[in-house]
Amino acid sequence: MGRRPGATNVVDAERLEIRQRVAGGERPDLIAAALGRERVTVFKVLNEAGGLKPRNAARSRLRLSLAEREEISRGLRAGESYRTIGRRLGRAPSTISREVRGNRGRGGYRAWRAELRRDRLAHRPRMARLARNPALRARVEELLELRWSPQQIAAILRREHPCDREMQVSHETIYQSLFVQGRGALRRELAACLRSGRARRRPRGRARTTGQIRDMVMISERPAEVDDRAVPGHWEGDLLVGANNQSAIGTLVERRTRFVLLVALPNGHAAPEMRDRLAERILTLPRELRRSLTWDQGREMAEHVRFTVDTGVQVYFCDPRSPWQRGSNENTNGLLRQYFPKGTDLSSHDQAHLDAVAVELNGRPRQTLDWMKPSEALAELLR
Repeated sequence: MGRRPGATNVVDAERLEIRQRVAGGERPDLIAAALGRERVTVFKVLNEAGGLKPRNAARSRLRLSLAEREEISRGLRAGESYRTIGRRLGRAPSTISREVRGNRGRGGYRAWRAELRRDRLAHRPRMARLARNPALRARVEELLELRWSPQQIAAILRREHPCDREMQVSHETIYQSLFVQGRGALRRELAACLRSGRARRRPRGRARTTGQIRDMVMISERPAEVDDRAVPGHWEGDLLVGANNQSAIGTLVERRTRFVLLVALPNGHAAPEMRDRLAERILTLPRELRRSLTWDQGREMAEHVRFTVDTGVQVYFCDPRSPWQRGSNENTNGLLRQYFPKGTDLSSHDQAHLDAVAVELNGRPRQTLDWMKPSEALAELLR
């Protein structure tokens, strides 16, 4: 079988054609077929080029067109009033007046000159807020280094500076400063601090091998108080799996506060080891925070009955292939991939290191908590 073609053996002419076709709105699969390439090659070329130059924005109907400017010029030469010209164009007299006064008045108005001025003003250089405000840029970079998401940063800046617009920035501006050519106000290496660690976001997933576990209590039998998140102490759990499924970290998320606990598994994640390490971690919690645990049907929880006897925590199992039934835990595992990338050996991380990561994660504001931090939400409940 021959080697699959990639972006490394694409000639310059093909690169240019790919960008032109994408800019013209053509679908990547059709472009790949036309060039005799694979669809992934199109995306690789775009990635290497830093994306596409934004398309020219369509002119708003509120703005005068070149044809309207020509009509204004003819009306002025005929000695018509602004009101007469405006009535014919369906424009307010004040619009015609401003247009003429801004372009050398009645005697000097020319449609072509007004259009050139419009183009010049539309493309005037504007320095991005992050580029012109060192204090704002430093604060954003500080929070990015703490692995806060751009959305979290934007929210906390609004809380810190409610009356100072210059110290606020949208999450999209932060993304553009990291990824879009010509907007690089932030240090580009900070992109590695984002959850995805890359400029282009794409869905990723993994398959888990499951088998029948005896005496499972299904999620359908879980009490209503778990579903509505009204009572603290109900947890969602899963494994964060490392290279070749040989190493893993146990992850626990409290459903109401999104508080995170991590469980070191230096000796692997077989069911007996999982039971012991998980029970050891759960028993460090106050009794009112030990109510239930929801897990998927992974074989690592085969000894769930013994775990419940040891801890008093009832285990409920999700339906097969239903990760949304543990949505808080799935989201948290995505955040944890910033610290523990896929394909790495996770057995080298001891409990002290995992605790430090959990402290950092619990110190991030969360939108679902109205931008409170999980640590703050848990402390408020315990008070």
